[in-house]
Amino acid sequence: MNRSKSLAAATESTSKSISTMARKRSSKWKLIFFVLLFVLAFVSFLPVFASLPSVSSHSHDLHFHLPRHQRERQHRRPKIDVRKFEIAEDMFWKDGKPFQIIGGDLHYFRVLPEYWEDRLLRAKALGLNTIQTYIPWNLHEPEAGKLVFEGIADLVSFLKLCQKLDLLVMLRAGPYICGEWDLGGFPAWLLSIHPDVRLRSSDPAYLQKVEGWWGVLLPKVAPLLYGNGGPIIMVQIENEFGSYGDDKAYLIHLVKLARGHFGEDIILYTTDGGSRETLEKGTIQGHGVFAAVDFTTGDNPWPIFKLQKEFNSPGKSPPLSSEFYTGWLTHWSEEMARTNADFTAAALEKIMLRNGSVVLYMAHGGTNFGFYNGANTGVDESDYKPDLTSYDYDAPITESGDVENAKFKAIRRVLGKYSSVSLPLVPPNNKKTGYGSIQLKRTAFLFDLLDEIDSAHIVEAENPTAMEYLNQMFGFVLYVSEYAAKTGRSKLVIPKVHDRAQVFISCSPEVNGGQVSYVGTIERWSNQAIGLPNAKCVSNTSLFILVENMGRVNYGAYIFDRKGILSSVYVDGRVLKRWKMISIPFHNLNEVPKFNPVIQNASELRKVSTRKKLEHQSGHAFPKAEGDLEGPSFYTGHFSIDITTEVTDTYISLRGWGKGIAFINEFNIGRYWPTSGPQCNLYVPAPILRHGENVLVIFELESPNPKLLVESVDKPDFTCGPRQASVHQL
Repeated sequence: MNRSKSLAAATESTSKSISTMARKRSSKWKLIFFVLLFVLAFVSFLPVFASLPSVSSHSHDLHFHLPRHQRERQHRRPKIDVRKFEIAEDMFWKDGKPFQIIGGDLHYFRVLPEYWEDRLLRAKALGLNTIQTYIPWNLHEPEAGKLVFEGIADLVSFLKLCQKLDLLVMLRAGPYICGEWDLGGFPAWLLSIHPDVRLRSSDPAYLQKVEGWWGVLLPKVAPLLYGNGGPIIMVQIENEFGSYGDDKAYLIHLVKLARGHFGEDIILYTTDGGSRETLEKGTIQGHGVFAAVDFTTGDNPWPIFKLQKEFNSPGKSPPLSSEFYTGWLTHWSEEMARTNADFTAAALEKIMLRNGSVVLYMAHGGTNFGFYNGANTGVDESDYKPDLTSYDYDAPITESGDVENAKFKAIRRVLGKYSSVSLPLVPPNNKKTGYGSIQLKRTAFLFDLLDEIDSAHIVEAENPTAMEYLNQMFGFVLYVSEYAAKTGRSKLVIPKVHDRAQVFISCSPEVNGGQVSYVGTIERWSNQAIGLPNAKCVSNTSLFILVENMGRVNYGAYIFDRKGILSSVYVDGRVLKRWKMISIPFHNLNEVPKFNPVIQNASELRKVSTRKKLEHQSGHAFPKAEGDLEGPSFYTGHFSIDITTEVTDTYISLRGWGKGIAFINEFNIGRYWPTSGPQCNLYVPAPILRHGENVLVIFELESPNPKLLVESVDKPDFTCGPRQASVHQL
């Protein structure tokens, strides 16, 4: 074989082999390049795929069993450059991340502004990330056209403080709020309009007033919506309307009003009981309004949340209990409502365990200062049950802000498991001081002061007139008429009185110096005729009926609750005519004390009128009769706080007194009624007090403590009154 040919052949063979190998190697690198390109493209699209809604409802339900960090990996919406709070995939989303509302009701109008930050910090230490609050129309517009947004009514400052403390807000704008607040938050002057307006309805006269109120309110809070940089994530429309009516036109009108001021981005919501009937009547389907639910603590929440979904659009029903009851309200004559801490915490965990959202009602109850407490009714409007001055509610944060209690600890323990951040340290309880005994003196008898009232403030009419028509919304009205007495006793009947009437009679001043005698009390809830003794007057017998407004009904069918004498008055079957109505209003919460001869004279030690209209032979204000009642009188006392001593909270114990109202340094701290119970002591926050002299004025309707003493103590007391009353235990 020729070597050159062999070499050439070998070389040719080798070249072919190398060429083939090169082509194979090139194809391999091309394959690797395309694989890498595909992988990079797939990875870049992963966030898009992750943001798409789940196609499996079953797999979505499993989301509610996952820990927060796993949920946030599974569900992450596209990064957004603007603040946004929204509902999608049956979850709340805050700035593109899933968000669990852990909220609580805390009402700015039940806490002095000086204590707002203190109470909010305690709520945050409990584990809350959201505050829910009502807005009571009557606090902000106590008189038609007179708007108040200062002091305890400074809503904007409260909302800004929530934001400063990194707390979101769910705003319950009404116009009806319920809330155990007088008339459910409606201003009582609505009851003076003729013809009657139909509250909570599409009555044009009512809607006109709502539009006027919301036309002021909503622009004030609009800059504080979450999308505008504020803390408000949701705004509630009405409140539990499904338990009252089914006027959908009314609800839709409210939605349009709210959207007109807020735009389309804010979440509007309703709250209704967790039954099909209430949800059918109270929700606003088809208008982009989220339906939340409330239900009895201890009920299985998840079947109710499943029902809730039927009243929300698909994917728009995150489970939310917007009123999870941590305690309950208490009326006069009942024992204080208490709920077990461990039971409450266990019920709460059933919601939290599956990533449901919740709002504690209440996180902190506070106080019904002034005359703003509400009332409930039972089978009819005469089955009347007024609320206490205290709104402690057996909440985890007590009326005075205390947190060193079993319920706070139990709830915090549960919420701490589900919070996305570490909980703040728990603040200590605020200090309280018992300032000791306060000696009071009788400074005025109510009837002595009547001569000092300007006749221009006395209304005369043929028939008794309701309080609201006298342009008086709170306090007392004295109704005066006369009748011809017969031999023996006469019979007095008042078919309809709201709420409690004390009856007195007298002769003309020429007979026994015009001595006034107490003859009995007629109460709305146990209305009975009373006998009028023959006073043996030379002429007609004068009749005085002092009627107390004890708080308007705030819930149910009988909410249209005017006060005073609302019917004819009968003596021995004959209708009494020609009445005089004398207003005794006092000042209410957040009102600047105005000139009022009754209060001005009562708050100063003064010599009793020389006419001594109320005195009798023994020197007491009234003859001892029916419970040793000594009559409506003013008592004044003073106590001093040394300049070197810290001014702290205290309580005023009214044990041994009858029924009335109390003022400290001209602040109306509320009603007392220890003979009915259960509340014995009135809470006095430190900001009401001052170094040096403090003045206590009491208007006692019945009989004072025999020693005319009041004790300043350092603890609440809810053990007064009859013990046979029922306990409300959830």
